[in-house]
This record gives sequence, C-alpha cells and structure tokens, in this order.
Amino acid sequence: MGERVRYAGAAWSIAAAVGVGALTGCTVAPSANPPSSSSSSMPGMTGMAGMAQPVNADAPVATDTVAIENFAYSPATITVKAGTTVTWTNRDQDPHTVTAMNDGPFHSPTLNNGQSFRFTFTEPGRFDYLCTIHPFMTATVVVTP
Repeated sequence: MGERVRYAGAAWSIAAAVGVGALTGCTVAPSANPPSSSSSSMPGMTGMAGMAQPVNADAPVATDTVAIENFAYSPATITVKAGTTVTWTNRDQDPHTVTAMNDGPFHSPTLNNGQSFRFTFTEPGRFDYLCTIHPFMTATVVVTP
C-alpha cells in the first residue's frame, strides 16, 4: 500500500506542476531551429527515423497458411492466386470453424486443437469468413487471377 501512495503522490506532484504552468500562462516559444528527426537532444538517443514503424495488421499477406490462435485468424487478410490451396490450422485449445460468409464456397467441420482444414480457391474474388462458434472471429481471403 505504501508504494501505491508514493506513486500516487508523485503523479499528483507532476499534475500539479503542469497545472501551475498552465494556470500562470507559461508557454514555450517555438524554436527558430527545430531539431530534425535524425538529430537528438539526448546523447545516445535517435530521432523518429530510428524507431520501428507500426505494422498494419489488416494489410493483406501473401501466404497460403492461416493460424487460428488466441481466438483470431492470423493473418487476418491473405492474398493468393486462383488455384491456391489455403490451409487453416487450429492452435487454440478451443474448437473453431472456418466458414465463408454469405453462402460462400467453403465450410470446415469443427476443428479441434492441431486439426487443419484446406480449401482450393479456383475463382478470383474476396472471401470473408468467420468462426461459427465464435462469430466475432472474422478474416478475409483475397484471390487474384
């Protein structure tokens, strides 16, 4: 409990200092020479150029395998060429399905841990699918010519 009080006190001290600056009208004048993204104001630190860029989790991935784990299909969107067989493998302890939406062309049986389902996509298009047991689990296969 003592640690929590100490951290809470520090947080209030910081908030109070920021609040006092705001109430007194303190402002920071813009610098005539703002630092570039590659310069650093602290020794040993790099600018934004040295930081990893975020990955778009919804970007299509060129692969023919999908893992079912942590109640999600991974990757959530894949791109394959017509004629490709896609394999889904359940890595969760709970059962899942792979079922095309809107009366689409594929519907797996219930897949238990370690089981796989395969489907060959013969026509180009976008195929959204879900787990009928856990309908919040959705993903997409994009098939190109």
